[in-house]
Amino acid sequence: MIILQILILIAGLALILFGAEILVNGASSIARKAGLSEFVIGLTIVGMGTSAPEFVVSMIGAIGGNADVAVGNVIGSNIFNSLMILGTTAVIMPMGMSRSIVKHDIPINLAVAIILLLLGMSGVIFGIGDNGLGRAEGAILLILFATYIWFSFKNDSQIEAFESGNHETAARKTWLSVVMVLGGLAGLVVGGRLFVNSATAIARMAGVSDKFIAITILAGGTSLPELATCVVAAIHKKGQLALGNILGSNVFNILLILGSAAVVRPLSFASINFVDVGALVLSGVLILTSIWTGRKKRRLDRMDGAIMLVCWAAYMTWLIIKL
Repeated sequence: MIILQILILIAGLALILFGAEILVNGASSIARKAGLSEFVIGLTIVGMGTSAPEFVVSMIGAIGGNADVAVGNVIGSNIFNSLMILGTTAVIMPMGMSRSIVKHDIPINLAVAIILLLLGMSGVIFGIGDNGLGRAEGAILLILFATYIWFSFKNDSQIEAFESGNHETAARKTWLSVVMVLGGLAGLVVGGRLFVNSATAIARMAGVSDKFIAITILAGGTSLPELATCVVAAIHKKGQLALGNILGSNVFNILLILGSAAVVRPLSFASINFVDVGALVLSGVLILTSIWTGRKKRRLDRMDGAIMLVCWAAYMTWLIIKL
């Protein structure tokens, strides 16, 4: 049984890597043809697409009444996205940031995490109600998500290109680029699902809790599409696509996924503590402070990436100690 699960794990990972490669190439081609920046393509098409596994896992958890899976998966995924994935990507290839990203998208990423903290932990912070998200809070998150998407497209013209290779994307027919994006997303979703299922099965054999599985294995597994996409984007010197993918995925996870899940069934934060949410907020703070640190301003460099990776390792260590 263990050997079979390991083989499925490897197959899922291979499918994820293949899907990420063709997704990045197809999305970049569409961006050039449509006159859209790679950042906005990463923020919307790629960001939402690579978050599809989180959406599936969290919705299944909400429908089944398992709030630990629904909430833990999103919080864990966003921590993994910001600290581990962006950290790894920055170490591989430092990323420049446009004025629009610095002024709008990065602060919004942090603001969304703080909004989740205030709404989800209102019982502890304000002494009002229980800790969790009700249907009203879910509706608020969905309205904020729609507003954010509209705002992103409206301000696309302000985004500057940083990578010299941005205009060197190979010319492809539009239909082929669309097929590549759809095929890449399918590979990411299916591969991610295979990976998550096998990893979860192995973890359950080890007898660990639902929250630990959600925040570590499920969060890391459902974030593999983002990791693969960002690493491939970094290798191809498409840092804006990678950065847009992470920021878009983080906003998508909290506003759309948790918003939708809470509307379907109110979500309890009973098993989530301030260390979990604190790590989420810290990840947003580190992205924000990277604007002014390092040798070059408005740049996520290797030192920023290394700090993010250390913080992620510290959080994982804390989770393991608390098992």
